[in-house]
This record gives sequence, C-alpha cells and structure tokens, in this order.
Amino acid sequence: MVTIGDAGLTEAVLAELDAALAHRELVKVRMRGRDRQARDERAATIGPRRGCPVLQRPGRTTLLYRRDPDRPRIRLP
Repeated sequence: MVTIGDAGLTEAVLAELDAALAHRELVKVRMRGRDRQARDERAATIGPRRGCPVLQRPGRTTLLYRRDPDRPRIRLP
C-alpha cells in the first residue's frame, strides 16, 4: 500500500509506487485530504504516469494494476 499525503504526487511517492507495482502487480493507493475532486484528479493522473490502469476508486482508495512482463502473478480473465 502507498499513501499520498498532503504534498501530493512527489517523485518519492511515484518511486515508491513503481517499486510496489513491480513487487506486487496490484497496489492500493490511499489519498489523504478532504477535497474529493482533488483526490479524483490525482487518481486520474496516477495511472497514465505509471503505465497502469485504475481498476477501482472506492472512497479514498485507488486500486492500480500493472502486469509484470517477466513473471505475471495475477491472471485476469
């Protein structure tokens, strides 16, 4: 799990997200803040910046998936 704080999508957060996606393929990203529109905008920009689709967006959590090209662990239908 990766948490995005008040500073937003910093390079450190993006690097941690890349590491988590490489290790797990499926990652939950939690977003802090009260402004729902700002959280939605962040969620919409994360996927394209990291090369992975947003699978779900329940509340303050965003679920991302990026297939490991060498050793895929999750089989999608």
